[in-house]
Amino acid sequence: MPSTRLSAALLRATALELVVLAGHALLYPTGITGERHPAAGTATGTGTATGTTTGTAGHPGPAPASAPLSTPTSAAPTSTAPTSAPAGTTALPTGRPDRPPVVLLHGFIDNRSVFVLLRRSLARHGWHHLESLNYSPLTCDIRTAAELLGRHIEEICARTGHREVDIVGHSLGGLIARYYVQRLGGDRRIRTLVTLGTPHGGTAVAPLAGAHPIVRQMRSGSAPIEELRLPAPGCRTRFVSFWSELDQVIVPVEAACIDHPDLDVVNVRVTGVGHLALPVHPAVAAGIRQALDAHASAQGPAGAASVA
Repeated sequence: MPSTRLSAALLRATALELVVLAGHALLYPTGITGERHPAAGTATGTGTATGTTTGTAGHPGPAPASAPLSTPTSAAPTSTAPTSAPAGTTALPTGRPDRPPVVLLHGFIDNRSVFVLLRRSLARHGWHHLESLNYSPLTCDIRTAAELLGRHIEEICARTGHREVDIVGHSLGGLIARYYVQRLGGDRRIRTLVTLGTPHGGTAVAPLAGAHPIVRQMRSGSAPIEELRLPAPGCRTRFVSFWSELDQVIVPVEAACIDHPDLDVVNVRVTGVGHLALPVHPAVAAGIRQALDAHASAQGPAGAASVA
């Protein structure tokens, strides 16, 4: 009987993945170009969203200086699901003026369009500084991408006047952000890092894609993955990792959890949702909002929570 229920849940999750894939294929062209910000001095809330500039060798370069970016328009989520807040969080306040900017970082062979619904969800609940960064599919090294992410973060802090930012990273995007935080001193800039289906322990999936260097770096035992296992005493960033029991990209699925004795971590189990649906599912969006508003983890390292 349990295996029958699991098979039914997997079928539903697979069907949702196909719907998300079809919708994302339609939106993908809208996220290819670099994100343009309002001209300096323009009030927040009047900008338009498009994608980031790209630097040399197909890597992201520093974004143009300007005022904070407003939310784009997009279709509202159509699916609904009950949510449960990650343990240790508090009720969601609306429009808090002290919220830092939120940086959205996509996964492998993707772009900022994957965050259309999440971005709108955050904006509707009072987040006014939202940035979507693109990196090139030709990016070949997690460490190089993390260095370039650091340059973007410095520019965002200088432009918005905030000392810290929060990051939400999907899949590879979360791994790049974690490397920046843990290995390049990014914990002085990143208050909270939320990852969605990120292969923190490496993944064994997609052997045919192994010709791409960055795919090889996402496998268990690779140099970047092993570097993330090294001690990180005093790391100031709070980590919240959403992982799905039905994720067909992260193998094994538990590899999307963060297991590190020096890090302040809450691992959030998601049920009924696959890898592609994590950035667009309304229940996950609610969990992300609450994670970003939790200034300190009541659970401490290796905490756990769930989103149904």
